[in-house]
Order: sequence, then C-alpha cells, then structure tokens
Amino acid sequence: MKVLILAGGRGKRLGEISDDKNKCMFEIKEKPLIQYSLDWASKSDISEIVIVVGHKAKEIIDVYGDEYNGKPIKYVMQEEQKGLVHAIECAEDAIGGEDFMLMLGDELMINPKHSEMIKEYRNKNLFVICGMISVKDKNLIKKTYSVIQGENNRILRLIEKPDNPMNNMMGTGNCIFKNEIFSYISQTPINQKRGEKELPDLIQCVIDGGKIVKSFIICDKYFNLNLKEDIEDAQSYFAHF
Repeated sequence: MKVLILAGGRGKRLGEISDDKNKCMFEIKEKPLIQYSLDWASKSDISEIVIVVGHKAKEIIDVYGDEYNGKPIKYVMQEEQKGLVHAIECAEDAIGGEDFMLMLGDELMINPKHSEMIKEYRNKNLFVICGMISVKDKNLIKKTYSVIQGENNRILRLIEKPDNPMNNMMGTGNCIFKNEIFSYISQTPINQKRGEKELPDLIQCVIDGGKIVKSFIICDKYFNLNLKEDIEDAQSYFAHF
C-alpha cells in the first residue's frame, strides 16, 4: 500500500495570501501543514509516499526531497488544477498496481488513527473505507461531505457539501482505496457547480456498482483549511498546547 498526498491546489479561497506560497506550506504550530500528513504517512504500514504537486511545487520538493523518515517520496506534477479526482487520476502511474491511502495536504487531524483504519480496511476486505469525524455543529459538514449509512457502517450514499446534513457524520479526504478505483474515474460525473469531478461522486460510483464501502471514525478533531479563518482557527487551537 502507498500513501497519496494531494498538494497541488492553488487555494483560491485563501485569496492573495496564497499567491506566492503553496497553502500546504502554511505553518501551524511552527510546522508546515503538509508535514503533519507526512508524519502520519511515515508511521503507517506503507511502501511509498506519492505527492501530487502543482502550484508552487518547487517549494515542497526542495524542502522534502525524495525521502521522509525512511519512506521514499515520489512526486507527480498536476499541470492543470482541475480538482481532487483529476489529481488522483494524475497519480495512477506512480501508484502502480497498489492500493493506496489518500491524504489531503490541507487537512489537519488531532490524534488520527490511520494504522487502525488500514487494519480495518484489510481485515474486512473493503473496496473503500472513508475517514469520518463526528461533529456537534452540522454546519461544518457543509464544507466537505456527508454520508447515509446502513448496518455495520456500510455507506449507502455520499453527498458533496450538503445544504442540510442528515446526521453528524462529517467526511474527510483521508480514505483508503483498492487500486481498481482508477477504473471508476471515467464513470464519475462532472459536478455542475464546480465544473470538476468530486471525490464523493467517485466513491458513489463504486457503491452503485455494488462494492462495499464503509466509514471509520479517524480522529478526535479535524480542520479543513480552505479559508483564512480556517488557518486562524487551527493556529488558535494549537496555541493552547
């Protein structure tokens, strides 16, 4: 199994503060945001870290080189920033025939349980397992995606940025996929609002095809850093430690 970290986006919603800096390199508690993902990846049972880069790619490559804590790093260039699913597609050759754990370079988790999620994925022989977090404020779910579940945490439906979340389960970008996920990208519809393919729609294609997809509570607290306020919230949280 490999880890795929997506770090190529421009971060348009951050405005001018990301003009000359990759948003994954913004520091939280004196450490670049992407380094938290690298730390989690390097502690997991994986063979290689693949990083998709694009905007200000050299900034990341120059800092982290070709190895991190004993795990080899390979870089993939996303020439056009056309969304998350497109970034996954760009990495197909680098992933090879292996399954992979997806991480987003602009996500930050407190006490993540990646090793436990890998065990669950392997023991249950799942096609996809989605890292989730239970939140008190349902409005937070509007930033990512929600899920509707059946028995034993089996996901029946995923909804991208729902207007009215039906439960307290908030989706994250930390998911594990069988390598066959690449064959579903061509079936994934383009989101009419954003003009690109979305991760929940990709996973929904898998579910509609009869594959088993389950949820997993991956961490205690979660930050999705897309806005300046998100960065300030994360910095404020860590200031108390």
